[in-house]
Amino acid sequence: MKNQLFSLLFIALNFTGLIYAQEQQEAVKDSIQNLDEVIIKANTILGNKYVAQNRTGASYYLSSEELQAFNYIDINRALKSVPGVNLYEEDGFGLRPNISLRGTSPQRSSKITLMEDGVLIAPAPYSSPAAYYFPSVARMQAIEILKGSSQVQYGPFTTGGVINLVSTAVPEELSGRFQSSYGSFNSSQLYSSVGQTNKNFGYLVEYMQLGSDGFKQLENEGNTGFDINDLMGKIRWQSDADAALPQSLELKYHYYDEKSNETYLGLTENDFENTPFFRYAASQEDVMDAEQQQYMLTHILNFTSNLKIVTNAYHNQFKRNWYKLGAVSFEDDKLGLATVVSSPEDFSNHMALLRGETDAASDALWVKANNRVYTAKGVQTKIDYHWYGANGAFHDLEVGMRYHYDEEDRFQWEDGYGIENGDMRMTSAGAKGAKGNRISSASAFAAYALYKFKYNGWTLTPGVRVESIELGREDFGKTDPNRTGSDLATRENAITAVIPGVGFNYTFTNRFSLFGGIHKGFSPPGSAAGEKAEESLNLELGSRFAVGQNLNGEVIGFFNNYTNLLGSDLAASGGTGTLDPFNAGAVHVSGAELLFNYNPSAPNHALQFPLSFTYTYTNAIFQSSFGSSQDIWGTVAKGDRVPYITPHQWTLTSSMEHQKFRFNLSLRYNGAFGTQAGNGNTAATLEVEDNLLVDFSAQWNLTQKISLTAQVVNLFDATYVASRAPAGLRPGHPFGVYGGMRFQL
Repeated sequence: MKNQLFSLLFIALNFTGLIYAQEQQEAVKDSIQNLDEVIIKANTILGNKYVAQNRTGASYYLSSEELQAFNYIDINRALKSVPGVNLYEEDGFGLRPNISLRGTSPQRSSKITLMEDGVLIAPAPYSSPAAYYFPSVARMQAIEILKGSSQVQYGPFTTGGVINLVSTAVPEELSGRFQSSYGSFNSSQLYSSVGQTNKNFGYLVEYMQLGSDGFKQLENEGNTGFDINDLMGKIRWQSDADAALPQSLELKYHYYDEKSNETYLGLTENDFENTPFFRYAASQEDVMDAEQQQYMLTHILNFTSNLKIVTNAYHNQFKRNWYKLGAVSFEDDKLGLATVVSSPEDFSNHMALLRGETDAASDALWVKANNRVYTAKGVQTKIDYHWYGANGAFHDLEVGMRYHYDEEDRFQWEDGYGIENGDMRMTSAGAKGAKGNRISSASAFAAYALYKFKYNGWTLTPGVRVESIELGREDFGKTDPNRTGSDLATRENAITAVIPGVGFNYTFTNRFSLFGGIHKGFSPPGSAAGEKAEESLNLELGSRFAVGQNLNGEVIGFFNNYTNLLGSDLAASGGTGTLDPFNAGAVHVSGAELLFNYNPSAPNHALQFPLSFTYTYTNAIFQSSFGSSQDIWGTVAKGDRVPYITPHQWTLTSSMEHQKFRFNLSLRYNGAFGTQAGNGNTAATLEVEDNLLVDFSAQWNLTQKISLTAQVVNLFDATYVASRAPAGLRPGHPFGVYGGMRFQL
């Protein structure tokens, strides 16, 4: 497979080589430009498309214009146009996405570095990184994705890459926006913001409300949707422009609350085929109740035009209680949901209880309160100094460090319910803490240095990162809700990792460049004593090119060699929910990423027809055999595919743009993938079939400030399986129509 990958890349590079030969004879406007100056913006990793297109590693910048084109509230749909991103849906609205970069494990996006405004945003990034909270994409100004080499600046997860969501910035002058939409399933969106800067002071206030009744149906007509409130405020002070030591200080506050009537209970094969949007009666009490708050202080100090320091202090807290069905009992035979739904003929009595077809007086349905509080806090700083040396050589040194602490406080219980005529009622209240009573924590110090050297057409970026992590867990036991320590069990683990990397870029002409690199991949271990970290060796090679004024793109090949892939025991992927990592052995992930942008119209033509095509090939193969109790792995044989990673996916986006209107059409293909390794037997992989989804959006500008918007999700109403985890088949979003308006001050 590696030979096939490099053959594909060789063909692509020959193609771009022909472009190079052609472009040497053309004098046209720059597309790939020299990047001597350092563009270091606080709380971003790229800042704009220009930087993304000139980096030594693969990167992508989704601008505000691109995000607003389809007005997505679903991060899965927003990321569909980014090559190298694998994901699978869960709830149809993107509330809890499962994102992978270059073949990392996608479950709860727990193997990529997630940030908002340059700060770690997963609930507990080191001790419990599963992203049960994900920032609302509908309020973001931009999304930055960095993959491949020279990502030593960001961690702790360095194998696949980093996603940074950039929130709305404090505007330089009075600015405001109001946007609303309404449509299918009683879904609504309301967004408003206002802000300005007056000499030394600036502010921004932003509010968003999202809600839907949901597209799944309960027999009692209960709500299967969600309601979200999202509030953010920023206050910024900045010194005079001519101050001897220019600096600024910004305080950000963010509040988020969510109530979503979501379940882990899916459908059997037959039930999905007949009624794909039906929900079993036993899921009627399931609800996620969550709240997130963030305080963040950013200080920027410009000593000179060449020396800059950016410092962030942050405190995040996320509280959630996902009250959801976890087990079903018939005649004292208590079984997990996945066991019953996957074999309904063998457990017909249990299935009858789930469907609400059979009455039970008491304690037949067990609903667990997955009650947890996450805290993450820290301080980080980065110093950038750049200068010019002899013969015009450009040098830049960036040094950063971060001290971080996070914890997950788990205090859970389980209630018993009876069911009569399809209606559930509580029959026993569980003892608090009996289903989880522990605190997992992590203290981490991270530091990095990245050096950039640029001379003539060459750019080299060697760097190194160090992660020193102490992990621990205090388990107070099932019978000590007051946490007196009478039954306390503890464990600790510590690791220090050195993570080097180097990237390069060579610009042949302003229309053709070659880039690549090699770096070490790293993911922290769990708190069990002696548990090893996930490690890999990652390589990439790619090219960016432009042909005339109409075509540009990039071609990238990558290979990640895992010596120790770590899985995670997540209930979301069919596990028991302990979150403990486990060894999944050696894995090879090879792949290719293609991006082509084409616009047949002349640049000054009133009507534009831009086209964009992205394709990702990901081949993730186990290199060793092992047994696992986790449903998502099963028994693994060498040569099995890593579950939930589709080999093929592509997206085609076309637009028609005019000063008065804009129409967008998106075609997204997700190839089939297995949900278990299969023990060498492809028939046992429990495949999720491929699907092709079409989305449409339109905007009509009534004036320079007022626009009407329309959006169609799943235009041809394709019914498809989005996932088989955690317990049964789950549908994707069906046909939906949404209309609204946008006002820009």
